[in-house]
Formats: sequence, structure tokens, C-alpha cells
Amino acid sequence: MGERIGLTNGQVVSCLVQGAVLWLAAALLLRWLGPTGIYEDPLRILVYLLVIPGTFPFVLQVEKLAKLRRDQVFTGMAVGTMMAILLDGVALAWFPRLYGETVELWAGAGAVILWGGGVGLALGWLRTKRG
Repeated sequence: MGERIGLTNGQVVSCLVQGAVLWLAAALLLRWLGPTGIYEDPLRILVYLLVIPGTFPFVLQVEKLAKLRRDQVFTGMAVGTMMAILLDGVALAWFPRLYGETVELWAGAGAVILWGGGVGLALGWLRTKRG
């Protein structure tokens, strides 16, 4: 399973599980914070900016728990992000109330999670070194 992308099967499973756990934690946090107006300017700008430093510890966590070498970090982050984005799509389509009671809250949370996925990939790319 993982060999064709340069990871062991155990690393793939670890990254998938971590992606699912991080997605669920983010979804629940955004459900709790959503009604406070975090998706409206100027708070929206702050939320998007805070996602950047807030995501970096998770890049380090994925690297450590999945036992990734520095040349595998981007690939591991891609696997975890794949899981998070798939779960986000399923939740938005079939379980949108996970994110709140209104379409605005669903859209706001979905957008922040997608932004976080992109940030995680970018940080993983920056953290990756040639083997």
C-alpha cells in the first residue's frame, strides 16, 4: 500500500489516523467557536492567520508519530490531509450540523478546514528535506 509513495504501510495508517483525529478535533473546535462570529471580518482574518502557526505542531506530531524521515514529511502530510479533506466532504454533504446550525457556519467551518489542509501541506513541503 505505502511502498509506491515511499512510506511503509504502518506510516500510511498512522498518517491516516492522525488526519482523521485532527479533522475531528478541528471540526468540534470550529463548531464551538463558530457562533462567536469567527467567520466574519475582522475575526476571519485572525482565524486564517492563526491556523498557520497552529498547524505547525501537528506537522511535527505527524512526523514523530508516523516515524517519518525528513524526506517523507510532505508525503505523510499529504496522506493525512487526504483523510481530513475526505472526511470534511462527507461531513459537509451528509452531516453538516456537525459544524453548526446554519449554512453560514457550515461554509465557514468547511472553508477553514480546507485552508488548514492547504497550510498543512505547505508546512509539510517546507519541512521536507532531500534524502
